[in-house]
Formats: sequence, C-alpha cells, structure tokens
Amino acid sequence: MNRLTFRKIVNNVMLTATGLCTLLTVSILFLILGYLVYNGGKSLDWGFFTKLPLPPGEDGGGMANAIVGSAEMVALAALIGLPIGFMGGLYLAEFSGKFLGFAIRYTADLLNGVPSIVIGIFAWALIVVPMHGFSALAGAIALAIMLIPISMRTTEQFLSTVPNALATVIVPAAMKGILTGMILGVARVAGETAPLLFTALNNQFWPRGIRQPAASLPVMIYTHAISPYDDWHRQAWAAGLVLLAMVLVTNIAARWILSRGISVQKG
Repeated sequence: MNRLTFRKIVNNVMLTATGLCTLLTVSILFLILGYLVYNGGKSLDWGFFTKLPLPPGEDGGGMANAIVGSAEMVALAALIGLPIGFMGGLYLAEFSGKFLGFAIRYTADLLNGVPSIVIGIFAWALIVVPMHGFSALAGAIALAIMLIPISMRTTEQFLSTVPNALATVIVPAAMKGILTGMILGVARVAGETAPLLFTALNNQFWPRGIRQPAASLPVMIYTHAISPYDDWHRQAWAAGLVLLAMVLVTNIAARWILSRGISVQKG
C-alpha cells in the first residue's frame, strides 16, 4: 500500500467518523427539541400567557407573572452587566498592561467557570441577607455577575480583531461582533435557575417592585416539574417551550446582526 492510498483510506475513515458524530449530535438535539415541542405545544394556550398560577391541585391558570418577572430581571441584569462588561473589555483591549491584563482575563475566565449555584449563594449573602428578604433586584444582580465576564471577554476578543488602521473607529468597527456576543450572553443567563432560587425565590402574584420576590420561568419550571400534580407538569413543559422560543429568537437576532454588520464610514 503506497502512501497516497493510505492517506485516502484515513481521509475516508475520518470523514465517515466525523459525519456519524455530527449526525448523532444533531439527532440528539432534534430529539430533545421534538420532545419539548410535542409536550409543550399541546400544553400552551392563551391562558398560559395571561393568567396567574392557581393554587396547588387546581387545574388551569398560567405563568404570566413568571414571564413578566423573567423579562424584568433579565432586562435589569443587562442594564447592570453589559455596560460594565463592555468597559472592562475595552480597557483590556486598549489600555491594560501585560500582567494586569493577564490577571483580569484569568479572573474573568474563572468567573465564567464558576457554577451558577455558587453565584446564587454569593448574591444571597451579599444582597438578600442585608436586605432581609428575597427580591427581583437580588436576582438581577446575580444574573449580572454572570453576564459581566461574558460580555467583557466578548468585547475584548472582537476589539482585538480590528486592524490598527481603524484605531480611531475601533468600537464601531467591532460593534456587530460585540452586540452579537452580548445578546448571546443575555440569552444564556436568561435560562439560569440556581441563582434565582437563592435571590428572587418565587411569587405567585404579579411583580410588585424590584425589592420584592419575583417569579421567573426557570424557577417555575423547576417547581412545577417536581410537583405531584399532572397539570403542573403540563405547564412546566409549556414554560420550557416558551423559554426555548425566547432563546431561539435571541439567537436569531444575534445571527441577523452578525450577518448584516454595521458599516464603518471611511474618511
């Protein structure tokens, strides 16, 4: 067997192996999505989006308060975390020294790898205990803590790809990538459950301010899924589908921004 024949055999084997692995990965993904769409789709109705949860054991109701609570906390987390992460990434890309930059990057990467439940405990000790109560504000800050290193590293990475010739317009030139990374970061923290269990906890009623406990879709999915009531299981599937749809829309928006880009005027 000559070398060319051997290389063709290896190439075909690797092509087949990678194709099978890709097919397996995609199949598992579509199996999960299909199962969620099947169970969640038949459980969705208009009342799910407009009604409050009913007492345990009663059929019906919805999760309108959880949808509003999730939107409130995620929006507040974005308002807190994204500007801090953006400014931190800008500093890393343009002004930090080698040692300081390495230390900040290493810290951000470590924070990215910290389990979300640890972030929840930290936010509980830092905010919930001094305030003597759970609140949407505590939940938003916990999510913001997770969002800061994501947006920081994303901002730095995209700014570092801008050529030196565009130094005077570096932020506009990298803005499409920065926005994409930030949107994906927000989508990631929107599905977190553990931090909210320690901070926002839950609420069966409409949100009454950021200093009060608030419901959220991830926590409602958790509480309903482990309950002994069949109707709550049905609503947990519906909530999972709604949360998946929200993440999907966010990802589509990020792809749209990345594909269109933001033009930089030449001067």
